[in-house]
Amino acid sequence: CDVPSLLIVVLGTAFVVLARSSIPEFIGAITYALKTIKFKAETPVELIEKLVELGTIAKKDGMIALEGHEISNQFLAKGIGMLVDGTDAKMIKSSLTNDIGGMKQRHEMSAAILDAGEKYAPAMGMIGTLVGLVNMLSAMDDPKSIGPAMAVALLTTMYGAILANMIFGPMSEKIKDYSAREATNCSLIIEGIMFIQSGGNPRLMGDLLASFIAPKARASLAAG
Repeated sequence: CDVPSLLIVVLGTAFVVLARSSIPEFIGAITYALKTIKFKAETPVELIEKLVELGTIAKKDGMIALEGHEISNQFLAKGIGMLVDGTDAKMIKSSLTNDIGGMKQRHEMSAAILDAGEKYAPAMGMIGTLVGLVNMLSAMDDPKSIGPAMAVALLTTMYGAILANMIFGPMSEKIKDYSAREATNCSLIIEGIMFIQSGGNPRLMGDLLASFIAPKARASLAAG
């Protein structure tokens, strides 16, 4: 591990990325990327089963019976809360749709910051390589200085490639994949909420929402 090489690449990349974004946005992007690695999103099948359960309760005992029901998914909890409050169907759909738009925007911003890191890290590595070569050429009369300067020249390129292809790139892709799954789940929830609000038969909800899941997963939903 060569400290000067690391400092050139890591700090250089951080400063360049911060030139296009704010500190809170940069920290938020890293934090959110780590969160997507730790957090496991619910599957569409799990959401459909939960919606059918809630729809059955609402059909049997009325919307007020959903009040206080424990719901871990915040998006679903908001929709159910609006149902309990007797909010107009159009207002519910508009509010939840706007939430999806805001979520996508936040995800896109975080992914763009990480994409910038992926773009600039190799450039910082090349700059470090040039710095190392300059130091090496300026110290040709001192053989002991050639080795450390060459190390900086070579290692900065490697560190830049590692930072871009093993950290920033995969983290950006992780956010994009997570965002797509969350958007699908939220769209599924909206359809389910609208079905419950309309007073539809909960037994038919699975068939209505089956288009959101892969054909292989529909068997497990039918069995459930």
